[in-house]
Amino acid sequence: MMETKVVGYWNEKKEKLRLKYPIINEEDLSYSQGKEKEMIELLGYKLGKTKEELRSIIILRN
Repeated sequence: MMETKVVGYWNEKKEKLRLKYPIINEEDLSYSQGKEKEMIELLGYKLGKTKEELRSIIILRN
């Protein structure tokens, strides 16, 4: 199984996401190394997006 990693400048991406999707909050975007999968699942649930859709929004890598 491959791990999901958030790549790039997370603080910048986080602010853009919060502006685009006001329903998510700081806690939802709290990034902890090793907890990427849980964060993506929560965001997917709150935004009604699939992992693939979030992948293109956040730019993730496996």
